[in-house]
Amino acid sequence: MELPENWTDTKETLQDGMVFNVKYLGMTLVGQPKGEDMASAAIRRIVTTARASAKKFQKVTLTISPKGIIMTDTETTDLIENVSIYRISYCTADKTQDKVFAYVSQSQFNETLECHAFLCQKKKIAQAVTLTVAQAFKVALDLWEIAQEDKSKKARTCCSCAASKGQTQTAGPQCVPSEQHKPLVMEEKLRRPFFSASLSSPSPRSNPTRRRPIKHDSWDVDDGLDDPFSSNMEVEEMDTDWPSPAPNPSLTMQI
Repeated sequence: MELPENWTDTKETLQDGMVFNVKYLGMTLVGQPKGEDMASAAIRRIVTTARASAKKFQKVTLTISPKGIIMTDTETTDLIENVSIYRISYCTADKTQDKVFAYVSQSQFNETLECHAFLCQKKKIAQAVTLTVAQAFKVALDLWEIAQEDKSKKARTCCSCAASKGQTQTAGPQCVPSEQHKPLVMEEKLRRPFFSASLSSPSPRSNPTRRRPIKHDSWDVDDGLDDPFSSNMEVEEMDTDWPSPAPNPSLTMQI
């Protein structure tokens, strides 16, 4: 299943940042960068710990853009986490706890992998957050490809000028064919993210708005967090395997 045809309608808005109000359940370390079983087990651990805690879940605001995910405290606006889109390796709307959105990212301090989980008020909100992250990655990929094309054009222009002046032999390394200087590290980062989500086309009410948090009226009444082992909800699982940078990339969600 592909991203909705009209997802590009929100591309400009997405670059400014899409905002969601959710509750932070917590974080646990994981041993793999991606995988459905790994994510489900991690979410179970987080949910179990969160339920056992006497503390109220922290209300946070997620701002999602092609740069990554910014998490701030909803009440104080204090910055909690700023995750680069290139550090995110997995994203999911959990099939068991269908109101839970989670992502796996590499710690900015070391090589450890962290799974962060968030409680949304509705299943469709969790799906919308997951889809928004997928869209953010697609935009980031497009911007990266445009930047590479611009660099390639500049290199060709430089080589042309040098050749016309008889300076080909002394031209700088920027005149070497761009393919030989392709930033492999960035390419690998762009190819790495893998998204798994129980997705359906989000309803208009679940769509995020430009720089305006989605407001929920019943947060303090019901957290909507069911027993992590009791849900038998049947949902459709979809995995997104991202292609390496290439002209007109095909972004496909495969069942």
